[in-house]
Amino acid sequence: MAGTVSAQQDTTIVIKVLGGLQFDLPRFSVRPNTRVTITLDNHDDMAHNLVVTQPDSRLKVVDLALKLADKGAKMDYVPTTPLVIANTRILEPGKMESITFMVGKEGVYPYVCTYPGHGYIMYGAMYVTTKPLPPLEKDLNVPEAQRLKTAMPAGHAGHQMAAVPSPHPYPLRYPMYYRTFMPDCSPAAIAVALSETESYCFDAGKCYLRYAWSGGFVDNTDHWKGNGSKLTKIVGEVYWRDKTGFPLRINTPDTLPQVDFKGYSFSNRIPTFRYLINDIEVKETLKLLPDNEGLSRTLAFRNNTKPVFFVVKTDDGITYRSSAGEFKDGILKIPAGTQRVTITMKK
Repeated sequence: MAGTVSAQQDTTIVIKVLGGLQFDLPRFSVRPNTRVTITLDNHDDMAHNLVVTQPDSRLKVVDLALKLADKGAKMDYVPTTPLVIANTRILEPGKMESITFMVGKEGVYPYVCTYPGHGYIMYGAMYVTTKPLPPLEKDLNVPEAQRLKTAMPAGHAGHQMAAVPSPHPYPLRYPMYYRTFMPDCSPAAIAVALSETESYCFDAGKCYLRYAWSGGFVDNTDHWKGNGSKLTKIVGEVYWRDKTGFPLRINTPDTLPQVDFKGYSFSNRIPTFRYLINDIEVKETLKLLPDNEGLSRTLAFRNNTKPVFFVVKTDDGITYRSSAGEFKDGILKIPAGTQRVTITMKK
């Protein structure tokens, strides 16, 4: 069957990395209780890894890899979790590495590149089974772009990709996000699309909102096709841009705290960012205002025994309102002991 390799009790599979965030082999099958060796051969011009996960665990592992934040590179973007069966290191262009592991019970075991921004489209499926596989074009365990490939003679190289009318080679589901390199941001950028037209960029390295825009999300084409150093493009027009740096201050509006990013979690696909300002824990969640009129920023505090100030520039064309207190000359005083405040930014 085109695009498929079958194996026996002890087998070696070679998977090449092609341009456009693709493994050349979208799937293969082995029998239960097989010792499998996978050799990853990186023919692309950017770095990749290969991580084999437990069944139905690809997206969980990808999300855990993203949450590694600044620790990710040192860990080859592989989280410490029993959901990971085996993995290569991050391989630079032209490098190869082999991993060997045992597979026991039947199931569909994903393999995926967990380099930030890759895991949602760069993956494949290892079938542990004695049964025939479903037709490739109907196999939901492989990327949609692979299912759309033109049928070729036996072998898994030389396929042609069907045209994809979007910079994203898969259907978009909102809200969504990317860990990628964004303009005017540290390397720890997180781009979030709250809807098809409303997006923002949060800087996990500096722990604050960098900018928000309307009109679309992002175009990762140059980043994906290059060596990973090119910036992702904004699709649309920026309507708000930070002018103050980190907005929260302690005791006085002029006292900048020490800031330490602690990761993020999701609820209904919307991220909540967690960080420390000195000893105060902050959880920040951004959502859309009704009719796409701007953003709300909900800040939940823990251990805030001192007054906290939220500082903005009032000449940016945005109307600021707070659920607790009022802005005066661009400064909002949040009393000590406040547990939650929501700040709206209306266009």
